[in-house]
Amino acid sequence: MEINYQETSKDLLTRIDIHETYGARNIDHWNIEVLNPQPSYRILDVGCGAGKQCFLYSDHTQGKAEITGGDFSQELLEKARTRLQERGDTNVSFQFLDFNQPFDFPENRFDLLSSAFAIYYASDLSFTFGEAHRVLKPGGRLFVTGPLPENKKMFYDIIQEATNQPIPPMPGSSRFKGEIFSTIEGIFSKTEMLTFENPLTFPAVAPFIEYVRASLAEDRKLWTSMFNGKEEYEALIGKIEAVASRWFARDGKLVMTKVVGGILATK
Repeated sequence: MEINYQETSKDLLTRIDIHETYGARNIDHWNIEVLNPQPSYRILDVGCGAGKQCFLYSDHTQGKAEITGGDFSQELLEKARTRLQERGDTNVSFQFLDFNQPFDFPENRFDLLSSAFAIYYASDLSFTFGEAHRVLKPGGRLFVTGPLPENKKMFYDIIQEATNQPIPPMPGSSRFKGEIFSTIEGIFSKTEMLTFENPLTFPAVAPFIEYVRASLAEDRKLWTSMFNGKEEYEALIGKIEAVASRWFARDGKLVMTKVVGGILATK
């Protein structure tokens, strides 16, 4: 399945910052509670971005776990390496990794393989999760996080009211409970779905619109059915802002709940 998807690192980092600023819960804490990575582990984070998960694991294991982050974006890898230099972790490394190609690691190498909001964009799920299975040790765990269908309902409801158009199918939420879960379940010996909910409370319309822009940016190809070029994009933002302002005037706030699934599988 070809996924027509592209997004800038700036948009991604903006959304992560907004989650942390306005969210009631911290997904990092949940991640560590679920996985409890040990100092003896070898860990691979696929789609590591700017290295957030890798540094989370390094802090939890007091710099003792051997951690590798892999990503397709050289821009994000540069950010990760800059942060690594600032932190001085000697147990963390970053490298190019395209999860649509064979992973450049031997069999049975890692105790834990994680992927936060990334690996589910793979073109061939069976191939990519087959590679994840191959590089994990027997008894090793895979942990994949991504949006569930009920994720960000307010966000989509406001856009639908503003445009009177159907929301384009999202590769993550539209596939996560079904195709992605069943693919992993067919490869791994044990698979379970966990759920994390995080309500984001926006105290004004402006930060919500900042979030909208970070999700609908022109190079995010998933949304281009709703606009063609900068003028249509700005007109769309104006319609969304008008609806969001009405909702805010009515309720005194905007609350958008992130509903994240975590697929935890054991080799």
